[in-house]
Amino acid sequence: MGLLSLLRNLKKDSEEFRVLMLGLDNSGKTTALKKLAGEDVSHITPTQGFNIKSVQQDGFKLNVWDIGGQKHIRPYWKNYYQNTDAIVYMIDSADKRRTDEAADELTSLLEEPDLAGIPVLVYANKQDLLNAMSAADVMEALDLKGEKSRWVHVEGCSAKTGEGLEAGLSKLMEHKKSS
Repeated sequence: MGLLSLLRNLKKDSEEFRVLMLGLDNSGKTTALKKLAGEDVSHITPTQGFNIKSVQQDGFKLNVWDIGGQKHIRPYWKNYYQNTDAIVYMIDSADKRRTDEAADELTSLLEEPDLAGIPVLVYANKQDLLNAMSAADVMEALDLKGEKSRWVHVEGCSAKTGEGLEAGLSKLMEHKKSS
């Protein structure tokens, strides 16, 4: 048995998924990704392009692409849609002023032909803040209750503390296993 066949067998044991992590600027995407990767989250700067990290979750290797969310960067998100297995959409649930903007961006994503049927995990981030909307409130504000063309789940989380991050990814991986 050669090296190539050994590598192929290893590949079969752990499935890889390409995950896009999107959302408005300052929603907590990079903090969440670093927390999931076990890295220090005390000094985060705005993402000007993208970050890529591999995260192990429930026997899966997730190659997570964290794309900057500034308004001038968002038109370039479409360059990353090809071969996407899942979308993680981060929303700052404590910033009610930008909820409509976040909802509009998510609606645009869900209408993209290249992302048709792709499962979406929405993180209602910053649950550690007193004025944060609940996951149910975020689901309603983003108008996701009527979404029937794909699996969508909203999970409350705090990227800073890590609370809810693993739970959300586990639900996404459960869906991927069953589909």
